[in-house]
Amino acid sequence: MAAPNDQRIAVPIDDPDADTEWNDILRKQGVIPERPPSPTPMIEEAILEGRRLAHENRLEGKDLDELDELEDDEDEEFLEQYRKKRMAELSEFQQKALHGSVYPLSKPDYQRDVTDASNNGPVLVNMTSSMGNNVESRVLSELWRQAAAEYGDIKFCEIRASQAIEGYPDRNCPTILVYKNGDIVKQVVTLATIGGVKTNMQKIDDILVEVGAVPDSDMRVVKRRRAAEDAEEDRLAGKSIKTGTAGRSRQDDDDSDWD
Repeated sequence: MAAPNDQRIAVPIDDPDADTEWNDILRKQGVIPERPPSPTPMIEEAILEGRRLAHENRLEGKDLDELDELEDDEDEEFLEQYRKKRMAELSEFQQKALHGSVYPLSKPDYQRDVTDASNNGPVLVNMTSSMGNNVESRVLSELWRQAAAEYGDIKFCEIRASQAIEGYPDRNCPTILVYKNGDIVKQVVTLATIGGVKTNMQKIDDILVEVGAVPDSDMRVVKRRRAAEDAEEDRLAGKSIKTGTAGRSRQDDDDSDWD
């Protein structure tokens, strides 16, 4: 028979994680482990830091006209800092704007105009369909023109796929090729993976950011992203109002049944 000191005593424990006086006694005696530190302070700190950064960056992506509209709402010195920053960015864009339109390519000049040129900066090629009924190809050609005009510091080119690669299947058009330092660093075959016929400039922005052609903080990228976020918020708000109105209408109809 075991000695009394060797016998294990069953200590009642309802919830070892509960914050009770009984559990505090058990923790001091080493019967149950200490509670891990609460994540709440870290979460609160992260939330506060997120709010602080959001407040500090609230003017990111706004152009000069939008900054002027905030004169009555923001500190003038703070606004002036952002005006100078925007003017410096615009000046930089203008200095780098060597292109501004889509370059039509021919196969004999492909090496020079694309592969070699990519040693001086990213070159994006749109290999288009030779068929007039390829809707995705028409969509990308329009986006290509818009992108070339907005991103004058980046070279956008276009060539018929059948001219670039003999026998290239039309079902793979449009195809986007991104060259950098003489190599293909990204390719997108058709628009299926980036939105299909609904592909928009945001998707082109995403490609440019991904390949390092522009930073994620680029004013043009940020402005378009915020516009899309605002549009989505408005859409959801309108949907919510419409749903609420429909719900009240159904309630009124139900009530009228009892009249």
